[in-house]
Amino acid sequence: MEQHEVERIARATLRELGVATSSITVTQDPQPGQWRVQIGGGHANLKIRCGQGSTAQWVRAQIFEQYLGQG
Repeated sequence: MEQHEVERIARATLRELGVATSSITVTQDPQPGQWRVQIGGGHANLKIRCGQGSTAQWVRAQIFEQYLGQG
């Protein structure tokens, strides 16, 4: 999965959660298939696992689980 895809899915999912998505940074971890999503300059940090063949639903589910688990 490409960075722009992870970012697009993250923005849409966070919008569903009612989070203002103006400040999202998506970076690839050194380990293949792992991404970090930083929200609001450090407000929340999510670690997403996805690679070739991963679906948008899988990424979305991880974001929901991790974001809601931080609150």
